[in-house]
Amino acid sequence: MPTIQKYRGTQKPRQRKTKRRGAGRLLAGPLVFVIIGTQIPFLATIVFSFLSWEAFYPEQRGFVGFKNYAEIFTRGELRAAIWVTIVITVSVVTLSLLIGTAIALMLNRSFRGRAVARTFALSPFLLVPIASALLWKHVVLNPSYGLINKAATWLASIFGSTEVVRKPWLSDHPLTAIIVSLVWQWTAFVMIIMLAGLQSVPQELEEAASIDGAGRTRVLRHITLPLLKPYALIAVLFCSLQVIQNFDAVFSMTQGAHKTSNIAYTVYRAFFQAQDYGLGAAMGVLVVLGTLLIILLGATTFKRLLASGKAN
Repeated sequence: MPTIQKYRGTQKPRQRKTKRRGAGRLLAGPLVFVIIGTQIPFLATIVFSFLSWEAFYPEQRGFVGFKNYAEIFTRGELRAAIWVTIVITVSVVTLSLLIGTAIALMLNRSFRGRAVARTFALSPFLLVPIASALLWKHVVLNPSYGLINKAATWLASIFGSTEVVRKPWLSDHPLTAIIVSLVWQWTAFVMIIMLAGLQSVPQELEEAASIDGAGRTRVLRHITLPLLKPYALIAVLFCSLQVIQNFDAVFSMTQGAHKTSNIAYTVYRAFFQAQDYGLGAAMGVLVVLGTLLIILLGATTFKRLLASGKAN
């Protein structure tokens, strides 16, 4: 039977060129569909961002240049939304990475029921985002029948107290409640990524370090965690992109009240409540540009980590 190289050698250049053209034509249809479905709407959004276009004042529609972009950084409400988005993203990603890595290290060990434990640890990420937010709002944080207040009442009764705890968590700590609900959901995703990274760590390195007298802490610090850096970067990058664009938690739990409105919810208010299409489009463009910047920085860092790993 002839090998692939021999078969390729028997083909004439014209035949190979015809096959390449056929493959290119086959991919042209999906490529055009992707361009039409993604880039044309984005280009339209860019055009709208340079217009003054409010549904309540249709006669005043016209070109205003960068006025909408300037308004984003001059209006206190919009600046506050940017700050809230940064606080939520940094807090959720940092806590999810730390807790998810710790859980992955525990679940990487052999013990009875490990498969069941992994399934339960992953379950928060399998929930629909809006279902997760509603779960925290009504089941966990509700002042009348929420699990936290019920647990606090039960603990108080052990020490002889008859007082019923009815603390309004969403009113007293709204931003913290949103962050905790998102951490609960995204920790499961980070755990899976880091667990996959732990499965790829060569056992020979850890065994050799143990033979040389290194304890578990030193093996974890000098071998395991450095090899997990690319996986941690993937988890941080993906979580950051999703949390920046998160809308469900803010909409379902607080509806932007108590200074919890992030960029995604502010864009929603500009489009569907205020119906200021020009300002909403400008905010959407900035969100896309910020997302692309995060992807670029993440890809650059990932390449450097891989290069340093190969060098070592």
